[in-house]
Amino acid sequence: MRSAVAAGALLGAALLTVACIPSAEAGEDVQAARVPAPVATPAPVPTPTPTPTPTGPAQFTYAGETEQGGWIRGQAPAGAVSAMLGDVPLDLDPEGYFFAAFDRDAGPEATLTATLADGTTKSATITVRPRAWQLEHINAPLRPGGGSSEAFKRRRQPELDAIWDARTADSPVDGWRESFIWPAQGRISGKFGAQRIYQGEPGSYHSGLDIAGGAGAPVVAPASGKVTLATTRPFSLEGNLVIVDHGDGLNSAFLHLSRIDVTEGQMVKQGDPIGLIGQTGRVTGPHLHWSIKWHLARLDPLLFVPPR
Repeated sequence: MRSAVAAGALLGAALLTVACIPSAEAGEDVQAARVPAPVATPAPVPTPTPTPTPTGPAQFTYAGETEQGGWIRGQAPAGAVSAMLGDVPLDLDPEGYFFAAFDRDAGPEATLTATLADGTTKSATITVRPRAWQLEHINAPLRPGGGSSEAFKRRRQPELDAIWDARTADSPVDGWRESFIWPAQGRISGKFGAQRIYQGEPGSYHSGLDIAGGAGAPVVAPASGKVTLATTRPFSLEGNLVIVDHGDGLNSAFLHLSRIDVTEGQMVKQGDPIGLIGQTGRVTGPHLHWSIKWHLARLDPLLFVPPR
């Protein structure tokens, strides 16, 4: 009897254990209970920004004085990324406007060339009118008595270096856009380009315009710009000298001043005082020598100002 009871108890315990087995272990399908993996959403494809259509003329446009010692202001063809006059690079503003000029001894033609963004080029040929320069023939040697002394050369070289640095400065100014005014009033006593010929050998030509306005007469900026040189002592030839950068490679020099009223680095507006007419340096009388350069080209100041 006791054996039968014990056997019954063991059988009940076994049945209870079987009833507690988890359903997964009992062979139930658990695949349906899994959460499906999220599907990745593709990143949006950005809409390409349309390339703006270049604005500007189809070809070069320009106006000015197309003669030896002259100048032009113009605009490069639409889409130009660079431009040149001959082998001189032009400074293009964001809309393609530029300044360019022709040396006193420029040839009969000059070529404007623009390179576009796609690598193609456009060009324009400018006819440069020749000038009949004032020439004076002298029956004497070019340099009687030999060349300069060593002492003069030692003094002169630092002056030439300072002038070079001032005239090759690249200031972010736009006086080149302005219509120039006269820097001084007075009689014209020396014209640009005049030259003496010594026994058949040409001397240096006159590189600027001389204005005999009288000692102490005021000198003003003919156009806006930045003062890149204001000498603290008279130079051996130029005397008291001021150079103003008008931007785009264009600059003015004012020589032989009796007084300087500006300092290096100063910004000047058109009509601002620069100094007074004098006779410092190598001169024979009081006057203003005004010279203009565009890069290495020497220009005629008379072609920048209105007639009077």
